[in-house]
Amino acid sequence: MSSKVKLNELQATAICGNDISSSCLYVSALSIIAAGSYAWIALLIVGAVLFLFRKIYGEVVGALPLNGGAYNALLNTTSKFIASLAACLTLLSYMATAVISASEAMHYLQHLIESLPVIISTIVLLLIFMALTIYGIGESAIVAVVIFVFHIASLFLLVTVSAVYLLQNGVDVFSLNQAATNARDVSWSTALMLGFAAAMLGISGFESSANFVEEQDTGVFPKTLKNMWAIVTFFNPLIALLVLAILPIQEVADNSTALLSHLGVQTGGNWLGVVISIDAVMVLSGAVLTSYVGVSGLVERMALDRIMPQFFLKKSKRQVSYRIMIGFFILCASILLVTEGEIKALAGLYTIAFLAVMALFGIGNLLLKYRRGRLPRPVKASVISVIIAVTAVIIALYTTIQTSPAYVKVFVQYFVPTALVVLVMLNRTQLLLLLLSITQYFYKPIKNTVYKFNQWINTMINNIDSQEFVFFTKGDNVAVLNKVLRYVSDNEESRTLKIVNIINDTNARSPKLQVDLEVLDRAYPEIDIEFIEINGKFGPKIIQKLSQDWKIPTNFMFIGAPSDRFPYQVAELGGVRLII
Repeated sequence: MSSKVKLNELQATAICGNDISSSCLYVSALSIIAAGSYAWIALLIVGAVLFLFRKIYGEVVGALPLNGGAYNALLNTTSKFIASLAACLTLLSYMATAVISASEAMHYLQHLIESLPVIISTIVLLLIFMALTIYGIGESAIVAVVIFVFHIASLFLLVTVSAVYLLQNGVDVFSLNQAATNARDVSWSTALMLGFAAAMLGISGFESSANFVEEQDTGVFPKTLKNMWAIVTFFNPLIALLVLAILPIQEVADNSTALLSHLGVQTGGNWLGVVISIDAVMVLSGAVLTSYVGVSGLVERMALDRIMPQFFLKKSKRQVSYRIMIGFFILCASILLVTEGEIKALAGLYTIAFLAVMALFGIGNLLLKYRRGRLPRPVKASVISVIIAVTAVIIALYTTIQTSPAYVKVFVQYFVPTALVVLVMLNRTQLLLLLLSITQYFYKPIKNTVYKFNQWINTMINNIDSQEFVFFTKGDNVAVLNKVLRYVSDNEESRTLKIVNIINDTNARSPKLQVDLEVLDRAYPEIDIEFIEINGKFGPKIIQKLSQDWKIPTNFMFIGAPSDRFPYQVAELGGVRLII
C-alpha cells in the first residue's frame, strides 16, 4: 500500500464495515436455527463482547500502530514463531472470507439472473477486486463507501418496513416461536450458548481494521472500531427480533440462504426483496474488497520481517504490492475450482480461524500489559474485561468444535500446509544446511555439479546471515544487554549486531558499557558484536540517517520499551521493533 494514501473515517469504516455489516445477511438465520426465540438475546451478548474488544484492539494498536493485527501484537510481545501462527490463521480467515463472500454474492445475483454461471462469475468478481486494489487503495475506498452507504440505507429501509408490518399484524408469530423454542429438547441456557456460538460469526471482519491501520489517517482507527460495534449491535439483534416476530422458525430454516430477501418480500413485497438481493450482492462484494486490503497489509508486513518471501514486496508504479494481490487471487480461485463451488466446507475453516484470531489478539493484549507495561497507549482495557472477552471467544470456539467436529478436519487440511510454508521460511537456513549435507553425501561422484550447487546454497546462506541488526542502548546494564543478545540468538538468523550508544547531555559515555560488551562477546561467540558511540539525540532523524548510511532497514533496528516521558510515538520511529 502507498504510505502517501490516508483514509478518512468513512473510507476506513466502509472497507472493514462492509465485511462485518454483511453478517446480518446470514447471522440471524444461523442464530435463530440454533437458539430459537433466544437468538436476539445471543446477538445482544455478542454486541457486549464486541464492546470489550473495542478497547482491547484500541490499546494494542494504539501502542503499536503498525499493520498486521494479531501478528503485530504477538510479534512485539512473544516470538516470531507464535506471531507467525497467528498470521497463518488471519490469512486463512481472509481467504475463506473472500471465497465465501464472492460465491454467496453470486448466489444472490442468481436469484435475479437465473442463467448466471456461479463459479465463473465468482472468479470474475475476485478478478475485478484484485484489479481494483492493484489500481490503488484510494480508488478501492470510493467503491467501498458507495457499497457501505447503500447497504446501511437498505437495512434501515428493511427495518422500517418490517416494523410497520409488525404494527399492522401484531406479535402472535413471536408467541408461537417462543412456544416452539420451549418445546425443544434443550434447556434455555444450552440454546442460548448454541445461539451465541453461531452469532459470533456476526462480528467477523472486526479484526480487519487493525491490518491496514497504517493506511488510516490519525485518530481514525478507534472510530472504525466504534462504528463497527454500533452497526452490528444495533442491526443484528433488531433484525433477528423482527424476523422472530414475523416468520415462523421453520420458515426461517427453509429460507436461511436468503432470509432477509424473503423477509423483504413478506413485509414489503417483491420490490423490497429485489432491493435486499441487490444490496446483498454489493455488500458481499465489499467483503471481498476487505479481504484484499487486509491481506495486503498483513503479507507485506510479514515479508518485511522475512517470514514471507521478499518476492511479495515488489511494488507497482502506484506503490502497490501487486504480487500479493495476484497471489491471493490465484489462491482463492484455485480453492473455488478444487471445491467445484461447494464451499460449505470452508465455513468451518472460516469459523475456527476467525475465532482463534480474536482469542489470540486478546492474549496479545495481556502480554502487552505484562511485557510492555511502560509503552504509552491512548486507551487501556482492564485485565478483567480482556479475560472475559477472551473467555467468551473460547467458549464460542469450543461450542463450534463440539457441535461441528467436521469443521476441525477441514481446518487442519488448510492450516497445516500454510503453517509449513511459514516454518520453512523461519528455518530456511537450517533446511538449506541440511539440504547441503544430503547433497554432499549422495552426489560426491558428480563433483563439478555438486561444487556449483554448493556455491549457490552458500551464497543464499551468506545473504541471509549477512543482514546486520542494530540495538540502540541507553547505557543499559549487562543483564539488559544479555536479554538483547538472547533475543537475537533465538529469533533472528543474522549473526551481526551493532550496539549503538547515543551520547548527549542526558546520556554520558559509560566506560563500563565497553567492558560489559567484551564479556558478552565472549559469551555469544556466534554473534559478531560491534560497539558504536555517536554524538547526537536519539529520534526518528538519527534512525533514518543510520538506516540510510548502513543500508539496514528500520525494522531490523531494536530498542527497549520507551517510558511515558519518551517524546515520540513508536510509529514515528519508522518501524523500529521493541524487544525489551
